[in-house]
Amino acid sequence: MPFTVSRLTSLTLLGAALALGSGCATKVSRVDPGQEIALSDRWNAKDSELVANEMIDDMLSFPWARDFSQNNNRRPTIIISRISNKSHEHIAIDTFVNDVKRSIIRSGRADFVAGGAERDAIRTERQDQELNARNAKAMGQEDAADFALSGSINSIVDQVGNDRVTFYQVDMKLIDMESNREVWNGQKKIQKLQEKNSFGF
Repeated sequence: MPFTVSRLTSLTLLGAALALGSGCATKVSRVDPGQEIALSDRWNAKDSELVANEMIDDMLSFPWARDFSQNNNRRPTIIISRISNKSHEHIAIDTFVNDVKRSIIRSGRADFVAGGAERDAIRTERQDQELNARNAKAMGQEDAADFALSGSINSIVDQVGNDRVTFYQVDMKLIDMESNREVWNGQKKIQKLQEKNSFGF
């Protein structure tokens, strides 16, 4: 078969396509989940963990925790009423809430009780146990929450040319369920600078 110009062109194009394909190959590596990998200035898993730990440490350092334990001879119980995302981007609030829960429980200075949909699911399970289990847990024996925790995540974005600064502010407060007093108010700020060169990100 004669070696035509069209065939030579096809081979050249095929070789170029293979070269481009190999140059764009994807590589995936396993990394330590505790290691921060910041690919952008967006809120990430490390932000969630650090903010939760620092804010709960601050919350438990206020007098309300010590006073409650002394007056009631037990640890206070906390329920998360609502933490909302008011920032400019999608933030996995459930991940942040779980970081807050872990920080509260790990402290050993306060207990956490389920609320919302999680509490409803447990009550449904308890009702099912009463009908079907020999050692069912009795209804009406739940620990009531002594304090309610709520908060929000806000953000401000400032961009000039190729540079962008993203500012996050997390506000949280703790309310005494009996007196409706605000016993703690905390705030955590994060500021990130993302710079890009003339060739883009």
